[in-house]
Amino acid sequence: MLKRFAFLSLLAFPGLAAAQSFVPNLPPVKTTSFRADTFSIAKYGAVADAITPNTAALQKCIEACSQKGGGVVLVPRGQWLTGPVELRSNVNLHLAEGALLQFSANRADYKLHKTNWEGLDAVRNQALIYGKNLENVAITGKGIVDGAGEAWWMVQKARSTEGEWKQLVASGGALNEKQDRWYPSAQSLKGTTVKEPGVLTEDKSEVKDFEEIKDFLRPDMLVLDHCKRLLLEGVTFQNSPAWTLHPMMSEDVVVRNVNVLNGPYTPNTDALDLESCKNGLVEGCTFSVGDDAICIKSGRNEQGRKRAMPTENFVVRNCKVYRAHGGFVIGSEMSGGGRNIYVSNLTMMGTDIGLRFKTTRGRGGVVENIFIENIDMKDIPGEAILFDMYYMIKDPTPQVAGSKERPVSPAKPVDEGTPQFRKIQIRNVTCHGAETGILVRGLPEKSIQDISIENAVLQSEKGLVCIEADNINLRNVTLLPTSTDPVMEVHNSQNITLDNIKYAPGAAVLLRVSGAEKAKNVRLINTDTSKAKIGVEFGKDVKKKAVVVSKR
Repeated sequence: MLKRFAFLSLLAFPGLAAAQSFVPNLPPVKTTSFRADTFSIAKYGAVADAITPNTAALQKCIEACSQKGGGVVLVPRGQWLTGPVELRSNVNLHLAEGALLQFSANRADYKLHKTNWEGLDAVRNQALIYGKNLENVAITGKGIVDGAGEAWWMVQKARSTEGEWKQLVASGGALNEKQDRWYPSAQSLKGTTVKEPGVLTEDKSEVKDFEEIKDFLRPDMLVLDHCKRLLLEGVTFQNSPAWTLHPMMSEDVVVRNVNVLNGPYTPNTDALDLESCKNGLVEGCTFSVGDDAICIKSGRNEQGRKRAMPTENFVVRNCKVYRAHGGFVIGSEMSGGGRNIYVSNLTMMGTDIGLRFKTTRGRGGVVENIFIENIDMKDIPGEAILFDMYYMIKDPTPQVAGSKERPVSPAKPVDEGTPQFRKIQIRNVTCHGAETGILVRGLPEKSIQDISIENAVLQSEKGLVCIEADNINLRNVTLLPTSTDPVMEVHNSQNITLDNIKYAPGAAVLLRVSGAEKAKNVRLINTDTSKAKIGVEFGKDVKKKAVVVSKR
């Protein structure tokens, strides 16, 4: 008999006692619970020989389990070849230790269907594992799910050895005009010539309208759409064609002790995309992927705003991220907003960017009430901490060589497409090696607001770069840049407090303030300016009263 589902209180988790001030009054997460009955796929005709297609047997076993009230669908040890499958309510798909669920590399096994991709209504190949409008569903165990992503990925010549490239070209597929990118088929290459491929429009509103670029529309590995009470635990997911784990518009999501492993240059292979989800926990996971790792999303542009479903009420903790574009990421498709997210105890090693908040004009949405603590980073090629409202757009305020002045970017009207980042607290951060310690880059019409960074030690080429911001507070932050730039640059920003900032002796300039139009109330307090050759440097027409220096 199916047990009544349990409630998992975020406040009751061990290890949070020291950070309870960061976890106030989140609602409990409703957890999964399954009948003890076990249904082995082997008893429904599946064969573990890595050759026999087991799609029908696997689906038959899932259906039988669901129809009998639910329970465990067991994938025993062995290599099981399958095409796409659909989960059902009250089913726990359990991969035993040594089980390899190998998805087919035959793209014809996957059918196009209407879904959502990167925050927009779209047509894509069906996910390898799919579920919609389900309740009480799980994938658990110590086995491996392999998505055969190599059958779908584009490969760049510059990122391949000469031998690998020759072998790839000889295998078939198609090359682009420059002969520097390989695609697995002519259909896949054709998709690169289409504007917004796969996106549903008035002109292209049916699945049949996208058949000619089918192979370009790579599937996600796992999509759980409009589901309730989800559990992903223990399993290793690897070689996903596109996004790997994608709970979408779902509630009560628990992702625990999973591994996601995708190659270094595999396109769009995000590890975990929580899109417009409500109430959940992510803990104990390890990610190494070709795109962002832990991602908070909520739809793109007008469609996301109309959906109006923020991702909210999540705890993310005790995870490791190796290779990824960003370690913990919010955006860029965050038009429905994001709020009440608590992140702690993350280690990032080699991610392009560490903490990454990204958006752009047109997105809209409000990201607020984000609390992050105990983050350790190493070998970050880009920014350790990044807030950027110019995602995928050229920097509008670049420094001209030989000049200390940045241009002032013109403002645009504030409307529903104007995004907002605000009320974000970060504390207890270390980073050994990055291009920039902290980069804040807001819009002239809508500053990034109310950001607090406390207790951090950041070793990087540049220290702080703060552009178009309001109410930014750094306290007990050590910045150790290696470049000749100022330790801290504040441009076109106001209400900036820099409290007890530490830096290496001999810096050319500790703080440079520019942008006379908005430079106001910049406070440098409890900081020894005497170790720098110039304590405060003023940009053109910036009034001295814009900066207040309070010595010890």
